[in-house]
Amino acid sequence: MDITLSAQAREQKEKLSSDFVPAVLYGRGVASVSLKLRRGEIDKIVHQAGESNLVTLKHESGEVKVIIKETQRSGMTGKLLHVDFFQVNMTDKITTEIPLHFIGESKAVREMSGSLIKDIDALEVECLPSDLVDHIDVDISGLNEYHDEISVKDIVLPRGMELTHDANRIVVSVIPPRVQEEVEEVAVTAAPVVETKEESKTDKK
Repeated sequence: MDITLSAQAREQKEKLSSDFVPAVLYGRGVASVSLKLRRGEIDKIVHQAGESNLVTLKHESGEVKVIIKETQRSGMTGKLLHVDFFQVNMTDKITTEIPLHFIGESKAVREMSGSLIKDIDALEVECLPSDLVDHIDVDISGLNEYHDEISVKDIVLPRGMELTHDANRIVVSVIPPRVQEEVEEVAVTAAPVVETKEESKTDKK
């Protein structure tokens, strides 16, 4: 995916209009640079690139490869407030999160009305910038029974990636429908107490 973004230098304490978003560019052995981005453009790029795609950032000092390391948004409106760019060295590995895409269909969900529970939606990996991918597919078609699950260790990583996530962490599982669980719980609670003959004789004494 070829993603390009243009930025302008931002003066210290410069007040920006609502048309611009402040940003900072930094990296290993690289002096940080204050930037400003056109809101309409950066909103599209953040949605398109996420944190797992390389972006070619053009600014006054030249053209560099970056990833979007962090974004800050308003808690009230969701409006983008600030963006951090990390300048990558194409020969150095980086650690980042890759989104998970769940594909296929679970028999336990389709035929048994089970509920699909997604515990995580991204994996933390280490790789060279050139090995970054948009997402990692997780096939849920093997979830055929209640309580079937897929763990991090079950996922096949793309070439060049090393897992830094907890390998035993559950990614997705299927649980029985809530109504069924409640019925079973009531049935256990309401089970009659069966008196044995020995207990009966003891009580009569």
